[in-house]
Amino acid sequence: MDSIQTDLVIIGAGIVGLATAMKIVQRVPALRTIILEKEAGIAAHQTSHNSGVIHSGIYYRPGSLKAELCVSGAAAMVAFCREHELPHDVCGKVIVATSESQIKGLQELQQRAVQNGLDGVRWLKREEIREFEPHVAGMAALHVPSTGIVNFALVARKYADILTAHGGAVRTGAKVLAIKQSADRLIIEAACGTFETRFLINCAGLYSDRIARLAGVESGLKILPFRGEYYELVPERRYLVRSLIYPVPDSRFPFLGVHFTRHINGGIGAGPNAVLALRREGYSKFSFSLGESIETLTYSGFWLMAGKYWRTGLQEMWRSASKRSFVLSLQQLVPEVRASDLVPAGTGVRAQAVNARGVLLDDFHFVQRGRALHVCNVPSPAASASLTIGDKIVQIAAEQFGL
Repeated sequence: MDSIQTDLVIIGAGIVGLATAMKIVQRVPALRTIILEKEAGIAAHQTSHNSGVIHSGIYYRPGSLKAELCVSGAAAMVAFCREHELPHDVCGKVIVATSESQIKGLQELQQRAVQNGLDGVRWLKREEIREFEPHVAGMAALHVPSTGIVNFALVARKYADILTAHGGAVRTGAKVLAIKQSADRLIIEAACGTFETRFLINCAGLYSDRIARLAGVESGLKILPFRGEYYELVPERRYLVRSLIYPVPDSRFPFLGVHFTRHINGGIGAGPNAVLALRREGYSKFSFSLGESIETLTYSGFWLMAGKYWRTGLQEMWRSASKRSFVLSLQQLVPEVRASDLVPAGTGVRAQAVNARGVLLDDFHFVQRGRALHVCNVPSPAASASLTIGDKIVQIAAEQFGL
């Protein structure tokens, strides 16, 4: 079989890979661009297995890429949805302190809102919370009006439509098997054929570290998969939640805690927790891959992380095993919620990069080597900020590759 000659290959047709490809073909239409996706369709994993929240950017450290790209990215996402008539709702959310010990964390979030340039964030006293969420119990809260909801799988499909309309291509069933380098080309062997390209961008999400290694790059990071499990309120109890209700997050972790989320289809999700998965695409509690488990358990960074956070890990595992424990966490926000109000509603798996010191990377991270750019860590709010992340990747590629 003859090799397919092209200018740019992007590996991974999730929302970040699609946004990047769309941005590139819009700016440089003469650049022959192909996305390789191992699944039979696009947006098969993190893009289609999340809570559908357009994050405002309030959580992220001022000066970080997350803060920079999420605040502008959320606005860009809303504008994109309006332009293309995609269903969305800027419904706002409340972040609730349920104890005195959480007030300081809530105050820090209010300061971050100012530093990150968010408009309209309002401090709510106990009696004011119920103006927005009548069934919430809390000592204080922040109302964040710029938070929204959308179906990111629909957004990703629109990106793909725009990409192909501008001459780009998406090849599915194209798992990458090997990457070889010559003086001026990269040769990518995939399940569907061989591709010779001038440049490569790795947006492989849960497998981004493996793709980097295939390209001869040791990023110093390992992707650890964390499964998030969701429940959903039964229809007759959806009145308990008007929009989105979040706890004050633990600043030690890049996770936001179990929360309530109104979905664009009218449902109300509850969750997720964060449990280490034993398979990178381990959506079930019983999903297991011997090879991937060994890969995780033989990584020194995993054990250093586990040594620091083992208590939290056990709590998350117990909450996964015990619906009662899950409900108790939700009742801290909405005391009227009962176990009978909740039915299982699917799972997602988050690609979380961890370094050799056991540190959970809390910001977006890119590594450029030669003719390849590796997107090594883009966890939440990657979907919310996908348009501005795509712009950032194009900027880096333009500078490094001379596009």
